[in-house]
Amino acid sequence: MNIEFSPFLPWSVLVVLGVFALVLVVLSLWRGMRGATLRAVALAVLLLSLTNPTLTQEDREPLSTIVPVIVDRSQSQQTAERTRQTDQALQALTDRLSRFPRIEPRIVEVKDEDTDTPSTRLWSSLNAAIADVPPARVGGAIFLTDGQVHDLPGTNQDLGFTAPIHGLITGRAGEYDRRVQVVKAPRFGIVGEEQEMTLRVVDEGPAPGGAASVTIRMNGEVIGNLQANPGVPIPFRFNVPRGGNNIMEFSVPEVAGEVSAANNRAVHVIDGIRQNLRVLLVSGEPHAGERAWRNLLKSDASVDLVHFTILRPSFKQDGTPINELSLIAFPTRELFIEKINDFDLIILDRYQNIGTTPILPMLYYDYIAQYVEKGGALLVAAGPEYAGDSSIALTPLSTVLPALPSGSVHNAPFFPRLSDEGKKHPVTRGLDGAAAEPPAWGRWFRTVDVDPPQGQTVMLGDGTRPLLVLDRKGEGRIATLLSDQGWLWARGFEGGGPHVALYRRIAHWLMKEPELEEEALTARAVGRTLEATRQTIGDDPGPATIRYPSGKTETVAFTAAGPGLYRIEKRMDETGLFEIRNGDLSTLVHIGNVDAPEFQAMISTGDVLAPYSQKTRGLISRVANGDGVTIPDLLPVRGEVRINDPNRMVIRMTDETVLKGIDSTPLFAGFAGLAALLLAISAMWWREGR
Repeated sequence: MNIEFSPFLPWSVLVVLGVFALVLVVLSLWRGMRGATLRAVALAVLLLSLTNPTLTQEDREPLSTIVPVIVDRSQSQQTAERTRQTDQALQALTDRLSRFPRIEPRIVEVKDEDTDTPSTRLWSSLNAAIADVPPARVGGAIFLTDGQVHDLPGTNQDLGFTAPIHGLITGRAGEYDRRVQVVKAPRFGIVGEEQEMTLRVVDEGPAPGGAASVTIRMNGEVIGNLQANPGVPIPFRFNVPRGGNNIMEFSVPEVAGEVSAANNRAVHVIDGIRQNLRVLLVSGEPHAGERAWRNLLKSDASVDLVHFTILRPSFKQDGTPINELSLIAFPTRELFIEKINDFDLIILDRYQNIGTTPILPMLYYDYIAQYVEKGGALLVAAGPEYAGDSSIALTPLSTVLPALPSGSVHNAPFFPRLSDEGKKHPVTRGLDGAAAEPPAWGRWFRTVDVDPPQGQTVMLGDGTRPLLVLDRKGEGRIATLLSDQGWLWARGFEGGGPHVALYRRIAHWLMKEPELEEEALTARAVGRTLEATRQTIGDDPGPATIRYPSGKTETVAFTAAGPGLYRIEKRMDETGLFEIRNGDLSTLVHIGNVDAPEFQAMISTGDVLAPYSQKTRGLISRVANGDGVTIPDLLPVRGEVRINDPNRMVIRMTDETVLKGIDSTPLFAGFAGLAALLLAISAMWWREGR
């Protein structure tokens, strides 16, 4: 309750009047005049009424005490036990807080941020929860978490409030976790050359100890097993098997009782680079198509080309003096025995025997067949000679040839077309002009007739005659192009055709490039989006099963993206290592940064929050109690928190209020003020009249 003044006259005037009245009162008292005291009272009442005194009383309502409850829902909290503990502890805490009407809880559930480097950012969520609240109204902050918080300020920094910070820790004491990490690894490697990387197995908490078995896979195949002592970096040497992406997977067995197996595996993608593609091109009788092959291979700086054209068989004797010959003998032994395994690809372009006498000994054809069986690549570009008596199909090479000639050559104009398999096969799928009818490219005029071929016939000649046949033999691959008319596309005849794309795809398929595999499942991460691609020359492959880092699985259907091509595009709410399976195929992809803080430490601990709790006189307590949970009692106090209670969470109650209204009563308003003035003046007159 207060008295306020709203004078009717300026204060300066009132001061002058007050001085004048005081002089009169003093003179009256000095001269001993009757009624001097009453005159003084009357003047004082009159002057007081001119100041217009008002009695005011504020109507205030006490404000609630804000207690933010920050609930950790990050991925490290997604184990079944921690999720259950968090839910039960949150329910118990909510019930406990509801018993205090003056406490207003603000519950904030915090998930991983939508970034490539997920982390548990509880402090920023706390600041956002109390951004509209004065620090004096914050009674305390309660973190319900596993204790792994990654955005805490320095303990010497201003926290923004002085209320206690409490931590309710999920998980159990004495937890342990084992994970494998790639310490150092190359991003690129030359195919066939040795590379080195460094791994490390990390044990956190009181783990069993002892060496851990690390299994290393390259593109799904086991390439090594290591015994690693936890905490000790261990080197590993390997060869890059192929060009393009090579997925390396490192895994350690799950230890009984460990927190999570989500970080027991790690992946590393290394891009294989071919230093130079070594190609042996052996041409038979010179023809127009020979230049097309040579120009294509010579235009590629990554190709080391060795080209021989058989112009004169070694047994031919025509009397020409040796010193006048400009030709060199064909180095058959060096090429097909000593150096054959140095070549990545062998191309036989209209290669043939001379008459019925072979240029190469029959044993050498057997060497070429063995080269294919052991993983080599062979391309046969056939012409009319393939159907004659000098055909290489009549040699031991026939054991790997997928299309054997029937003995006739078909001469008629035709548009090369894709077969049903060819529309799906990565080598021929989507070739420019293939979708039109007739195809938007030039015609060819000759094919070699063959018996029903093995492998996949991806292109057709006139009618249903095979034109391009692809096949696997042992560990190697072979392609047979049953026409020598491809040069027409290179020359632009009738508009030409996609000969460069076709020839290169054939060569890359023979070289086992992953993106040209007929049956393949690949995946990549674009931010937090998983993109999985399924290639097949069969029917719809059915749905894929996605295994999340948390262990849960989900079945997702592919969407057709073209002939033989199916895709999945899905934004993921978790980060880490995902496994995608479809039938017998599987692949791995890591979404997010492999060094994300969320997976660096997963055991529960109160040590991270302890300095902040001690600084603010808070409490750190584990909620696990057998199969249930237990949370400490609340202790509301007023004023500054000077000590911490080891068994209860102290809440500092606020004294803040909000003004609801003000009651004002003028003291000299109305009849009461008039009566006081009349009484004073009447008393003065009464005294004068005596």
